[in-house]
Amino acid sequence: MKRKWENDELIEHWSIDDDDRVLIHNKRGANRLGFALLLKFFQLKGYFPEKQHEIPKVVRLFVAEQLELAETLYQTYNWEGRALKYHRVEIRKHYGFHRMSKQDFDVLRQWLIDEVLPQEVDVRRMQQALYTELRARKIEPPTYAQIERLLKSAQRQFEIQLCESIMTRLPEPCRQALDALTGPQSDSYSLAPADIALNPLKADVGGISLNSMIAEVSKLKTLQQVKVPTDLFSHLCERIVERYRLRVETETLTELRRHPNPIRYTLLAAFCWVRTQEIIDNIVELFLHLVHRLESRSKKRATQEVVAKAQKTNNHDTLLYQIALASLSEPDGLVREVIYPVANEEQLERVLDQLDGAGGTFQERFQAKLRSAYTHYYRRLLPLILEVIEFCSNNANLSPLMEAIDLLKRYVEKPLQEPFAADINVPIDGVLSPERQVSVMTTRSDDETEVDRAVYELNVLRTVREKLRCKEVWVVGAKRYCNPDDDLPQDFETRRREYYQDLNQPLAVDDFIQQIQQEMTEALTELHQGLPDNPKVKILDKRGGWIQLTPLSEQPEPEHLKALKDEISRRWSVLPLLDVLKETEFRLQFTEHFQSTASRETLDPAELRKRLLLCLYALGTNLGIKRIVHGDHGVGYFDLHYVRRKFLSKAALRQAITDVANAIFRVRLPHIWGDATTSCASDSKHFGTWDQNLMTEWHARYKRRGVMIYWHIEKKAVCIYSQLKRCSSSEAASMIKGVLRHCTQMSVDKTYVDTHGQSEVGFAFCHLLGFQLMPRIRGIHKQKLFLPDKGQLQQYPKLKAIFNRPIRWKLIRENYDAMVKLATALKQGTAEPEAILSRFTRSNAKHPVYKALAELGRAIKTIFLCRYLHDERVRQEIQEGLNVVENWNSANDFIFYGKSGDFTSGHVALQEVSMLCLHLLQISLVYINTLLIQQVLSDPVWMQKMGPNELRALTPLIYAHVNPYGVFRLDMAERVPIEAMAS
Repeated sequence: MKRKWENDELIEHWSIDDDDRVLIHNKRGANRLGFALLLKFFQLKGYFPEKQHEIPKVVRLFVAEQLELAETLYQTYNWEGRALKYHRVEIRKHYGFHRMSKQDFDVLRQWLIDEVLPQEVDVRRMQQALYTELRARKIEPPTYAQIERLLKSAQRQFEIQLCESIMTRLPEPCRQALDALTGPQSDSYSLAPADIALNPLKADVGGISLNSMIAEVSKLKTLQQVKVPTDLFSHLCERIVERYRLRVETETLTELRRHPNPIRYTLLAAFCWVRTQEIIDNIVELFLHLVHRLESRSKKRATQEVVAKAQKTNNHDTLLYQIALASLSEPDGLVREVIYPVANEEQLERVLDQLDGAGGTFQERFQAKLRSAYTHYYRRLLPLILEVIEFCSNNANLSPLMEAIDLLKRYVEKPLQEPFAADINVPIDGVLSPERQVSVMTTRSDDETEVDRAVYELNVLRTVREKLRCKEVWVVGAKRYCNPDDDLPQDFETRRREYYQDLNQPLAVDDFIQQIQQEMTEALTELHQGLPDNPKVKILDKRGGWIQLTPLSEQPEPEHLKALKDEISRRWSVLPLLDVLKETEFRLQFTEHFQSTASRETLDPAELRKRLLLCLYALGTNLGIKRIVHGDHGVGYFDLHYVRRKFLSKAALRQAITDVANAIFRVRLPHIWGDATTSCASDSKHFGTWDQNLMTEWHARYKRRGVMIYWHIEKKAVCIYSQLKRCSSSEAASMIKGVLRHCTQMSVDKTYVDTHGQSEVGFAFCHLLGFQLMPRIRGIHKQKLFLPDKGQLQQYPKLKAIFNRPIRWKLIRENYDAMVKLATALKQGTAEPEAILSRFTRSNAKHPVYKALAELGRAIKTIFLCRYLHDERVRQEIQEGLNVVENWNSANDFIFYGKSGDFTSGHVALQEVSMLCLHLLQISLVYINTLLIQQVLSDPVWMQKMGPNELRALTPLIYAHVNPYGVFRLDMAERVPIEAMAS
């Protein structure tokens, strides 16, 4: 049970009503208090506490006060005596509950197998579902040990039944193909690793190249030959199938072959099923990148040609200027008399030679470079794509594009010199833009026009790329590029009212619009009326409206914070970072989440705990396990490699991070850190990479290749979520994902982002999802405000220069249901934010839902801008939040120092594991520092020094007293003496 309770929560759940007093009235003293606490606990949870300390002291005080008893009586309540048993029987009988029988055990086990286990892998959620079911059946839950035995029994039986069912559904040719993946049972040692079909399938996609495309297509063909039924795992949640896939990736061939047939076939089928989706996505990603590379490099070469030509003819401008002056001065004169004195015949011939046949306009040069690169190299992409990828579209307007793709399939094996047959209707309208239509038409020697096949194929691929990015075109069998209708909740029509309530949005669109219009009017009026008294904001008429905003002044560092840091260093000297992680584990036992991918594990728990800490430290500092083995801990390389391979997973790391974050929230003292906050700041940090994959991209600002880690940091330096992303992917999508997907107990209603973390569509989705987007806008001078309605411009004369136009509420009214449906998909997790927001980019600006979202975003952004400009405290709040992220990013460099802070693995999954280990290591530092700071401030002398400025600037993300370097010594018998340290 949670340890902190608010007053309203205590009143709601622990108030003793008249019915309760009827049961309590015949009890006296400690029995009266103990019975009341058992009664209220049972009402709340549906079961009794097992240990006396499970009921928090704040709850005991609240109940004791209602009974006019001393809370200390609870300590005398006999937790092992007969009175406790009688009290439980009385409460159980009053509510009609009974103890769990053997028959109940069997029924509940089958219920778990049928209803819970196919959709859940998290043990805590299983327990929660089980407790809910026990309460509904009016069965008193047994002890924690019995609950654990019931869950393990159900899991074991579910696994047996599932594997038998999967093997039965697999056709015999499919089983034979699965057996062939692992190679022959005998003499396999004589084969090279690449000769075992399964090994290449495990390999991650390489860098962006045609060779990577060829390799991925080869993998897909191998998987398609296995012919795993597409609906084989459709009844299971993704995490169960992912767990089976992970077992195949982490087990050796020998381990796989040793499994009984049902288990082996299930594991291999799950691996093939998941990898097929991933490889199709990889092929689509490679296609998008290769077409983009073709365009960008052709444009770069055309630009270089134009620049080189301009440099060669840089004296022509002066010459032409002089010719123009001479011509205008004597327009009726002869060329020989007027022009030749300025530019003689030899000079004019030189200009003519340099300009004649110079390659035409820039677009002509660009098209020529495109065609040349496509015909000489990139056309090899076409047969690879069309052979294994099936493109589809739900948009009837794109049927000409589907016909064009079918036409390319028919001609893919024919040489480019062979034109389209005369009787074929080549789709052009609805496939190519007007400027591209001009480029595909060429003139034959007989002055007849025809379609240039090479240019046509290339432009069709360019159109397909554009439509794939906004999911107007989708791919059969893909996961990220699947049918966009599958991203939406399929039961939205039947549960519309429920989903609207979940988003806290009105069913009637008029109520929705009226509320926003009212907020816009209030915000605009407040800004307009407060402008004369706001010296830091000026609205100027220059350049069509200009906002002049005075930057925030720098705040001085509070004088006692440095002394506090020095005191921490004095008391605890220099703490090894490894000991910080170890102490966090001793207090929270987060390593319990790391379970082996194998069916059982014989490693001693204490030794496993030690090895896990070393692995987490090795990856979190980026040293690697080869460097960490050279320490004073007695663990070898292969021991750590085994633990990393079998135990470290993204899901377990996220659960461990959640435990540490929640622990920080629990131990915080409000008089030091303030009340619980509901705001977080989000920003990204660039990390270099040694190897290339589809995640690695060139970053224009950092002038190097790499990836981005997007952090979500609470205002007191607790990172609640982290994610790996491309340099070019949407930061607005990453921001929304972190707010929705973090699993901590924190509730987020404000998120601070930098300029690139916001967009009009982002403002719209944040409003629909129920939290505020508060960005720091770099180009504030260029921002425009929108009016709530027509005819209101004269009401705000001081803001007239920065108004754009009224909001088009008709668009919002017509597409309100569609917008709520998309927001529901994000809230329920049926679609990733990146998949939803990628539909609404400038390339798809004509989409009606995009237009509606943009209008809604402009309205919400106008409200924000008015408050941002009117109140300096809002700007200060945003700046403080983003400063927390900057501090977190600086600590990244301190902790993730190995190999210059670059990711060395080319495997995206390993990069994510390293990122999460860094997250866990850094948040463990925040946890221990929180305890250290509170221990120092428990001294009244130190607490008196902490004024409002010191407490406002106080952060637990400090590391001057921490040492991440040196010999790595891990003594599991030592602890960090936090509470025992004397000042």
